[in-house]
Amino acid sequence: MPDQVTIYHNPSCGTSRNTLALIRHAGIEPTVVEYLKTPPSRETLLAMAESTGQPLRALLREKGTPYAELDLGNPKWTDEQLLDFIGQHPILLNRPIVVTPLGTKLCRPSEEVLEILPVDGPLPPFTKSDGEVVRDSGKRRKA
Repeated sequence: MPDQVTIYHNPSCGTSRNTLALIRHAGIEPTVVEYLKTPPSRETLLAMAESTGQPLRALLREKGTPYAELDLGNPKWTDEQLLDFIGQHPILLNRPIVVTPLGTKLCRPSEEVLEILPVDGPLPPFTKSDGEVVRDSGKRRKA
């Protein structure tokens, strides 16, 4: 089952690094997709958005991207057009997005990943890079 966990990761992002570390803390070595080097396909992006239960627009990142200059907050853009923008500017994809057998989730903050990790029971406490301690309740989504 561990090979069924994928993280769309940006190693320059602290939240993404903490999420990856939390997955590994759970004893899982995920498939790591550095999406800036290997952007997901249009089909994968649509499937991820659908799996989160959110519109594609919810996966867009504003900070540190061309979001504002492209006027992506404007509701006139269709999903097809948004996919074109993400294809041209992969940095527009928010991160990290984690896909597991229990679902897909944009993991901001990083401890959001705990809900979809395919492990039993609570994990031992985890210390994030900023010193914050994450305590796992052990509650997971149902498959």
